[in-house]
Amino acid sequence: MLVGDVMTHNPVTISADMPVPAALSLMHEKKIRSLPIVDAHNRLLGLVTEKDLLYVSPSPATTLNIWEIKELLGKVRVEGIMVQKVITVTEDTPIEEAARLMADDKIGSLPVLRERTLVGIVTKTDLFNTFLAMLGGLRKGVRITALTSGAKGTVAKITNAIYGLGGDIVGLAFNEVTGHPEAGWQITVKVQDVTMDALVAALKPLVIQIKDTREI
Repeated sequence: MLVGDVMTHNPVTISADMPVPAALSLMHEKKIRSLPIVDAHNRLLGLVTEKDLLYVSPSPATTLNIWEIKELLGKVRVEGIMVQKVITVTEDTPIEEAARLMADDKIGSLPVLRERTLVGIVTKTDLFNTFLAMLGGLRKGVRITALTSGAKGTVAKITNAIYGLGGDIVGLAFNEVTGHPEAGWQITVKVQDVTMDALVAALKPLVIQIKDTREI
C-alpha cells in the first residue's frame, strides 16, 4: 500500500502572510494539527504545526492585557515561524516508509508532493486507521496470535488451513521475533466464518505456540 492510497487529498493550506491567530483558529475549526504553507501555484514553502503556533502565543502568566496580546500576535506571520526544510513524501512512497519517517523524526504529518506541487498530506491518524484496517480491527471475527518458524511456506500452510475451514481472512500481521530458540515470527490473523475451536485445532499443528485467542 502506498501513501497515495491513504493520504488526504487537497489538504487545507495557508499562505505565508497569514497571521498566527488566524492560522490557529483555522486549525481548531478544521480539527487539524498542521498546515502546509504554499505559494500561488500550490508549491510547498513550509509547514506550521499547532505546537509552533502555541509556542509563539503568550502564556497565561503574561502581564499583557488582551488587546495588547491581539495586537502583538496580529503582527506575527506564519512565515516567521514555519519550518522551511520540510520532510516530504510522494504518492508512491510505501506507507511503512512514511511511518518510519514520522517515527524517526518525531513528526505527525508529511506533505505529499508531485514534483514541487502539494497534492496531499498523510498524518499519523491516516496511518493508524490504515494499520487498524489491515489488522481487521474494523470487522468482527476470531483473532489468533501464534509463534511460527521462519521456514518458507509456513504462512501458505496457515492460510490454506483457514481456506480449508471455509474461513475468510480479514486481518493479517507479522512481527519478527528475536531471542526465541525456535520461533522466527509472530503472526496475528483475524478470521470470519469459523469457530474459535475449529481454527485453533487447524492451526495448532502448524505453529510453535498459540499465544492468544479471542473473539472481537
